[in-house]
Formats: sequence, C-alpha cells, structure tokens
Amino acid sequence: MVYSGAVDRIIGRPPPRTGDIVLVADGTEKPIGWGLYNSVSMFCVRLMQLEEEATRDPLCVLNMEKLLEARIDAARELRKSLGLPSANTNVYRLVNSEGDRLSGLIVDVFGDLAVIASSAAWVEKYKQEIEDCISRIDEINHVNWRPSVEILKEEGINLSDLKEVHPSACPERTKVTENGIFYAISLEGQKTGFYADQRENRQFISTISDGQKVLDICCYTGGFALNAARGGALNVTGVDTSLPALELARENMVLNNMDPGRISFLREDAIEFMKGALAKNESWDVVIVDPPKLAPRRKVLKSALGMYRTLNSLAMQLTRRGGLLMTCSCSGAMTQSGMFLPTLQGAASMAGRKITVLRQAGAACDHPIDPSYPEGTYLSNILLRVL
Repeated sequence: MVYSGAVDRIIGRPPPRTGDIVLVADGTEKPIGWGLYNSVSMFCVRLMQLEEEATRDPLCVLNMEKLLEARIDAARELRKSLGLPSANTNVYRLVNSEGDRLSGLIVDVFGDLAVIASSAAWVEKYKQEIEDCISRIDEINHVNWRPSVEILKEEGINLSDLKEVHPSACPERTKVTENGIFYAISLEGQKTGFYADQRENRQFISTISDGQKVLDICCYTGGFALNAARGGALNVTGVDTSLPALELARENMVLNNMDPGRISFLREDAIEFMKGALAKNESWDVVIVDPPKLAPRRKVLKSALGMYRTLNSLAMQLTRRGGLLMTCSCSGAMTQSGMFLPTLQGAASMAGRKITVLRQAGAACDHPIDPSYPEGTYLSNILLRVL
C-alpha cells in the first residue's frame, strides 16, 4: 500500500486516472513494483507486485487479468490446504483482501454461493474479471456483490455506477454448515451475511459448555449459542436487538433439531438485559459478549472504550465466580491500539472482580494477515476466568 502522503511526484502526461496501472519507484527512480492508482483515496496506490516478484513471475506483470487469476487460484489452494471446504464446513473466506494480496477485495463462500465485498475502486473496475475467476470454481453456482458503499464513496466511486455484472439470479437466502451445525443465512444480513471469522472460536465454546448454563450477549443468528447447546450446555440464553437475526437464530435451532426447552432467544438491549438479570441475582457459568463494531474509526475509539468497559463489567458480574467469559471486539481500531485487555482490566475493577486470561485468539485461519499491513488485524477474542 502506498499512502498519498508518501508520494513525492507523479511522472507522465496525461496523469493517471483512478484504476490505472502505475509503476512505483523510490527517490532514486529504482523500481519498487506496480499497482493500481487512485487519485482521491488516501490509498494512492494498492501495490499488486513488487519488483522481485515481477522478475520471478513475468506473466503477471502489468496484467490484471493474469494476476487476478493467479492470486485467486493461490487463495483457493491455501483454503484447500486448510481443509476448506469440507463435509462439515462449507462456509469460509476465500479471499481476505491484503492477506491474499488483493487489497480491497473480500470473497466469502456459502456452499455454492460466493459473496464478493468490494471496498476499492479497482475492484469495481475489474468486476467482470473477478467474477469470471470466481465462477470458474467448481462448487460456485451463484455470485452476489456486496459493495461497501461508504468506503467506495471515499474511493471516489459514483454510487449510481454500482451495478452487478449479472443482476442476480442469486437466492436471497441460503443454508450452510459449519463444524456440523446448519445455519440459514440471509444475504441482507450484516457483513457478507455470516461471520466466518469466529468459526474456530465458536467451536471452542462447544468444548467448554458441557453441563453449563450459558449466556450469549449480542448473539446475532445464534452461532455461539448453538455451539454451546451442541456441546451439552444445560441451558442457553441468546440476547440481541435485531428481530431478523433472532428469527434466523430460532430457525437455526429448528434446523439442528435442538430442544427449545434448553435454548431461548430474547429480543432485548444487551445492557438493559444484563442490568435486569443482575437485579434478579442471576448468573451464568459461561458468558459470551460479541458486540457489533463499536469503534469503526480510530477517532471514535476513545468514546467506544466506555461502552466496552460497561458491557464487560456487567458481563463479569453475571459470570459466576470461577466461571468463564469469552469477550470479543471486531473493531480494528480497538485491536490495533492494544487497549482491549487494559479495558477489560478496567471493567473487572468496576465489577469488583478479578480476571485471568486463559486464551487469546483472532479470526479463523482462512482470514490470513499480511504482516506488512497490520491494519488488517481486527478481531480480538479473549477467554477470561472471572473470580
């Protein structure tokens, strides 16, 4: 990634337009690589190949069609090496932006459906080529586009130009399986429709829930709650404010033949529910808190810290002494700041509790991170023992 502030000068007339391929050189005009230019974004050039890569793999040099094919094929092979898809899991991330060397492009696979999330001008320019590559994958029969509208505005995209390549014969809903649990998915849901990044953390919950009373705060469509029930929880309570999400959660419970006497989903504000439960002296053996993105930008992180502290303080008070709290932040600003754990310590102090960190995790392994772009790290998942 080349930020706009790092550009000394642009050589050539006429100057490049957004989406054009450009060469990038250092101050001595020694080539660094090539990438895709944006005249208005803070990301002035999204590098596609470094000079040494171009020397090693000349077929892709300055050729986006060849490069897309090579990168998407490489992403596919990586997922195969991770055992994805499998008989028990057919929902996963196929392309993870910078982690798969395709900055601004995300592709999630839901069975025979691929959902493509676009957050860069170049992705919009090369829509047809991207869709052609994805459609060649044997198990993919449908492609759905989910443009990140607010980010694309910052990329200089005219929103009236956002059209699907083939306006859709895609279903509005589909069904997938993850670790042997079935989920109904609405393509109108959050993100691309499902949070595949928490797959390994959801499975972990199933291993610690046997015989336990479990509370899932901000449960969305029931991922953690269903895994707790599958793991043998005595009873599970899921809480969320979204009626469509809760309807899917209840549908997922039925899909998996789970006992409705052991699992319930309630529509209520998380903080109000927890305050009410405290007033009734309720407690749980295992509590999960997985709120939506509270700090979408670094500039709002300071105000978000108070919300994280309040949520987690209440959750700790509802966790029986010696019980477990799995708490999450999907805000890159929080994770990258290193403030999540200190915030949890502050929450413990507010709650009059002592915490011990048992496990720290992030997104599932099909969400690779490029170490040269640490901004791609966004999910924090921490398991605490609460005393």
